[in-house]
Amino acid sequence: MATESVKTFFKSPQFAVVGASTNPAKFGHKVFTWYHAHSLPVTPINPASPSIETPFGVHPTVKSLADLPDPEHTSLSVITPAPVTLNVLKEAKKLNIPAVWLQPGTWDEAVIKFARGEESDGDSGYEGAVVAGDGGDGHGGWCVLVDGERGLKAAGKL
Repeated sequence: MATESVKTFFKSPQFAVVGASTNPAKFGHKVFTWYHAHSLPVTPINPASPSIETPFGVHPTVKSLADLPDPEHTSLSVITPAPVTLNVLKEAKKLNIPAVWLQPGTWDEAVIKFARGEESDGDSGYEGAVVAGDGGDGHGGWCVLVDGERGLKAAGKL
């Protein structure tokens, strides 16, 4: 499921991080900063904070996926608890977001089923590329911090 999806994910011209955090100790901050460290255009999504500071500057946040300027050309990294992740995937489907990367700890069986396009509560499932579940070089599954550079190379961006 994930190797071609990683390549597809990184072919997007823009990225966003759902669960981007103001706390440098949290993975939502680390993943957001990773995009900046690799000179990728990234939007932080955080409904509780107006901005996030990284070593690369202060970055204004958006409150939701619907606030993204160009969701149809934005790949999405998700760092949220599984019940929130399922709702994020449903919204991503509605907005035609082309690819999502579900970081370790963001998914459970219901999320993976929906991500793979299986029906959930009458909804046919997410239809874009998905990087999630077992695999990658990380211990908990595919992780942009561990597997991202290999994906950038595969997409011709590194």
